[in-house]
Amino acid sequence: MACSICKLGDTKPGHVTVTLEKGETIVLLKHVPADVCQNCGHYYLDSETAAKILQTGKEAVSKGAELEIVNLRVA
Repeated sequence: MACSICKLGDTKPGHVTVTLEKGETIVLLKHVPADVCQNCGHYYLDSETAAKILQTGKEAVSKGAELEIVNLRVA
């Protein structure tokens, strides 16, 4: 797929780190599967992965976590 941000690169399957922040909570998700632009590094998540990330963030906020690090490779 052509990157919609830089318009110069194509995406390839890879892994990224996603950071979510809400209020006093920061969630760092490592090894998130994504399609990554080979030119600019912008990434695209599928809907299932995006839903999992958002759910993880909601859970961290609801339990009052200040910093939570999640490795999706082993999750």
